[in-house]
Amino acid sequence: MKVGIIGYGSMGKMLLWKFSGSGIRKEELYVANRTSEKLGEAEEIAVISSNREVAVNCDIVFVCIRPVDLKDVLAEIGPELKKDALLVTLNGSITFDMIEKVVEHKTAKVIPSLTAEIDRSQTIVCYNEKVTDEDKKILESLLKTVGDVIELPENEVGMGSELVSCMPGFIASIFDVICNSAQKHTEIPREQIVSMVLKTMSATGELMLEKKMSFEDAVNRVATKGGITEEGTKVIYDLFPQAADMMFEKTLEKRKLTAQKAKESFGS
Repeated sequence: MKVGIIGYGSMGKMLLWKFSGSGIRKEELYVANRTSEKLGEAEEIAVISSNREVAVNCDIVFVCIRPVDLKDVLAEIGPELKKDALLVTLNGSITFDMIEKVVEHKTAKVIPSLTAEIDRSQTIVCYNEKVTDEDKKILESLLKTVGDVIELPENEVGMGSELVSCMPGFIASIFDVICNSAQKHTEIPREQIVSMVLKTMSATGELMLEKKMSFEDAVNRVATKGGITEEGTKVIYDLFPQAADMMFEKTLEKRKLTAQKAKESFGS
């Protein structure tokens, strides 16, 4: 089986090197990029190709490019794709209906997370009706090299993306605010504050997963009635829901606008 990647940006590069590290041989791994000079570092692990060569030779073709460029690339590679090849896009805002106006083929959409870099991604996948169970099995075996795979219907990919792909940014911003606030009340160095919070955050997540604890369980284990922690959790439950609601309202609205622009770029 030959795997091809079109686009050597952040996500395309990550997938290429992860797939190579999982044992895919150089002669079975193809990569193409608009700026070919960027591919010099990939020569040792992949066949440096054009978009057309990726389409002609590969059984799975990952298209890792910006939504604005996707229509033209699909039009270019569509006639060249192998009959049984699986086309995979990494653009959640581009619907299967839009894609099928350019190329009718077995197609999957994949939304990885930043945590794929440490093989802990919660990768969202969805499929059009042409994809077989065997196709799903093969794709998901590839994606499991960077973490877990979660299949969702296309209409839930947006919220799925918020919960796994956008969430590292949300979490980082929340704890950045917490660390900034803590710094106002202590002489502990900033670097040490961040390290303490990050390690505690990571360990708390591992604890909850391992012990199958709910959020309420974790809160109750620490926030004893009438204690210090309870005072802090009360503030969070009183004030943070409004911020969380607004966060999702803003991001989902932005997602709708992005999807509309994508639709216009496809002439829909």
